[in-house]
Amino acid sequence: MPKPEKHVFVCVQNRPPGHPRPSCGQKNAAEVAEEFYWQLQQRQLFDKVAVSTASCFGPCSEGPSVLVYPEGVMYAQVSKDDVAEIFDQHLEQGEPVERLRMSAEFWG
Repeated sequence: MPKPEKHVFVCVQNRPPGHPRPSCGQKNAAEVAEEFYWQLQQRQLFDKVAVSTASCFGPCSEGPSVLVYPEGVMYAQVSKDDVAEIFDQHLEQGEPVERLRMSAEFWG
């Protein structure tokens, strides 16, 4: 298996009802992760992009959160509808999607 150029981590952390902190899982993160896997499959970019689910990145109020390495770009409030744009612009063309970037308040 070739080493991918980019690795996408999608937070799918879920907390129990009544927990004082929100979680990405409560904000349709599983749907976002499924769309990343679907787009990866459709585009056949297995030699360039890896997608993994992960637990909490920290800024739970801003989720669903998506983190792309090696650049260390974190996206906030990602919806299923945003995934194709992240693939088109960032993962294939190398330009982060500025409108989705996590605020410097949460991710320097």
